[in-house]
Amino acid sequence: MTRNGHVSYVAGYSRLRHSLTRDAFQKMREIDLLAGLDSGDTSPESICACVAKIFQVKETEVGLLERTGSLLNFLYPAELKTAGAIPLSSEAVAARTARTQQAELFNSFAQVKHSSIFELVKLGDTGLDAQVIQKLMSAPVLNENGEVIGVIQISRKAPRPAAAGPDFTPEDLQKLELVAFSVGALMAKSRSKAHASSI
Repeated sequence: MTRNGHVSYVAGYSRLRHSLTRDAFQKMREIDLLAGLDSGDTSPESICACVAKIFQVKETEVGLLERTGSLLNFLYPAELKTAGAIPLSSEAVAARTARTQQAELFNSFAQVKHSSIFELVKLGDTGLDAQVIQKLMSAPVLNENGEVIGVIQISRKAPRPAAAGPDFTPEDLQKLELVAFSVGALMAKSRSKAHASSI
């Protein structure tokens, strides 16, 4: 669906797994290898640094949220971990992504009604210099059973739309869905390690 720079796709582990051709699996593997996602480091920082390389964005333009019950909590950027949680029942893009299991793309995100509270948090050395999200892609992160365990988002930030770089494309969104597939496996691996170490 394309409307005002907005594109959405339905994602689903089983649908994705069964619809991927051998070439698509190879591309997914190339994405993993290119980004270093299979390096064994399952920390949110490492995952998001690799994802930033894939999409050629700054690390502060990648967001990774984990579903905990009826809330989404930021795992990355670290500065947003304490900024609050997003209820799944809210109208936030991340919540909608988790509820509908649809990947979405917005090339006019500043015009989309959204809470900008998280944009006010200083990330890294970026400062508060009017860098707002101009373009955004959001995709569900699913476990091997097709259940939503998180959301990954890629943005382009700038003071104004023209300075935000190129528009995201439907191909970028499909690539994000493939990346989210790998991120889901890494998050599951990280959860298993955490569970094993707590026993």
